[in-house]
Amino acid sequence: MILHILSRAEWEEALSIQSYRPPSLRDEGFIHCSTVGQVVETANLFFRGRRDLLIVCIDEARLAWPLKLEAPASTGHARTAGLFPHIYGPLNLDAVTAVHEFPCKEDGEFELPGALRE
Repeated sequence: MILHILSRAEWEEALSIQSYRPPSLRDEGFIHCSTVGQVVETANLFFRGRRDLLIVCIDEARLAWPLKLEAPASTGHARTAGLFPHIYGPLNLDAVTAVHEFPCKEDGEFELPGALRE
C-alpha cells in the first residue's frame, strides 16, 4: 500500500471526473506518494498547518500506470533517506482502497491516523 496526501476539494474533483490528475503530473510527470513510514514527514514538510487534508490509500497492484520507487523529487529539503513511490500517470480511482481524514494537530504538525497504525 502506498499513500497520497491531497485536499478534500481535490478528492471531490477526482470523484466527479473519475480520475486524479494533480499539478505535479503535468509539471513533473508523476504523482508524489509516500509509504506509511514516510507520510507524516512528508505532511510536516509540505503541508504543515493544513486542516483540509485527506490520505488516500492506494493498492499499487491495481494501478493503471507505472509505479517507480525513486529518490525524493524535491532537492534542498532535509528528508529521511529512502525511495519514494511515484505514479507515472493519472491515478485510477479503482486503485484507491481507503480514504482517511488527515487533520493537523493544534500545533500544525501531523500524526499518522489511527486506522493506518495497525
